[in-house]
Amino acid sequence: MSDRLFIFDTTLRDGEQVPGCQLNTVEKIQVAKQLEALGVDVIEAGFPISSPGDFNSVIEISKAVTWPTICALTRAVEKDIDCAAEALAFAKHKRIHTGIGTSDSHIRYKFNSTREEIIERAVAAVKYAKRYVEDVEFYAEDAGRTDNEYLARVVEAVIKAGATVVNIPDTTGYCLPHEYGEKIRYLIEHVDGVDRAVLSTHCHNDLGMATACTLSGVLGGARQVEVTVNGIGERAGNTSMEEIAMILKCHHDLAIETNINTQKIAATSRMVSSLMNMPVQPNKAIVGRNAFAHSSGIHQDGVLKNTETYEIINPKDVGIDENSIILTARSGHAALKHRLEVLGIDVTDDEALDDIYERFLKLADRKKEVTDDDILVLAGAERSNAHNIKLDYLQVTSGQGVKPVAAVTLNIAGELFNAAATGNGPVDAAINAVKQIIRRKMTLKEFTIQAINRGSDDVGKVHMQVEHDGALYFGFGANTDIIAASVEAYIDCINKFRK
Repeated sequence: MSDRLFIFDTTLRDGEQVPGCQLNTVEKIQVAKQLEALGVDVIEAGFPISSPGDFNSVIEISKAVTWPTICALTRAVEKDIDCAAEALAFAKHKRIHTGIGTSDSHIRYKFNSTREEIIERAVAAVKYAKRYVEDVEFYAEDAGRTDNEYLARVVEAVIKAGATVVNIPDTTGYCLPHEYGEKIRYLIEHVDGVDRAVLSTHCHNDLGMATACTLSGVLGGARQVEVTVNGIGERAGNTSMEEIAMILKCHHDLAIETNINTQKIAATSRMVSSLMNMPVQPNKAIVGRNAFAHSSGIHQDGVLKNTETYEIINPKDVGIDENSIILTARSGHAALKHRLEVLGIDVTDDEALDDIYERFLKLADRKKEVTDDDILVLAGAERSNAHNIKLDYLQVTSGQGVKPVAAVTLNIAGELFNAAATGNGPVDAAINAVKQIIRRKMTLKEFTIQAINRGSDDVGKVHMQVEHDGALYFGFGANTDIIAASVEAYIDCINKFRK
């Protein structure tokens, strides 16, 4: 008989804390519904006390999602817990996730406290949360650097106080896999009443060991894993949901099962990447575009003879179907709507579908075929419609021996402004022209270009980071014209400047 492992997805909380990856409420609901279809058990919907936006998102996700548990994060503070309980009012299955730092570093420098006081605060927070919900999860922040004996005392105390799940985070990604697994085993062996709660992993990837540590924790006895789609998260990210799901699917001998519908992994990955403007590295395990590519002659020969020679995963098991419907300029509304639904985007408004279809046809005229990633970019394009500043016209002249010159027209609140400028290259010239119209001191800090698929006719995605008035702003643009995509990304940054 297989053990059941619960999947706790924190893409919308820990993942969304990545600079430049913030989603609005509508986008969060799209992701939450896709996570529900994927089969995750718990969705950490946000940190309600942190902002009105987070508070509202938890409310709306609670209304939109049916069977997964909706979780809200708090500190070990009564005001936080009150706010989380209010935000979870409409959730069918609700959980409050509260906790406090337990490492000596956190106790001394963050809280200026003592070990005994921290235990008292932890117990008080769990008991207070228990007034609102039956399902209370406690996190021992920086548990990875907390000595096991003291950590066991904390875990035992919060379980006695009513915690149903206890999270053991490797907050800094410091633990070696065997150390983390031993930590979980130590708690199972030394905590009185540990059988009354589920131990959970929450590993960060600062040293590239998040998945390994998480798996080691599961083998040590943890039965919940806290993960994100594509492994996104603060700093180097979190444990990748898709990696844990496929490791357990491939290793039947472990006899540990999840509820994940793995055939929805690829679509979920693309949706999160597109909505959060967060590229997936080509060699990313499971969901990278090269994950099932073979360039070595020896590998190609082996795969042609038998795919199992070099592929331990059938691409169809993660939702990559080589025979899927190809969208072209001859595809109709029905085919486009079907593909949107497959990708987790429900467009019920005929006017909105017409708008996406119109943009789809323009793109299809420029490309041989339109990919799922293209569709997600098109579906998310309406985010720029509300911008105060829009690109109306762009013309660039450049070439070998020619000084690049760009002419730009911006639509600012319905009024058109024109400028022309030169630069070191076509992108530089176009941005200089924008700067002549938007007369603010701006510094381009980061400029990344990514082709969605392959080919010279492909849509290019541009990610930018601009510094203005001491703050960083992140922008995104997508276009078959990489210069236009760059200008759109730059303007996207400008639209986010604080008024």
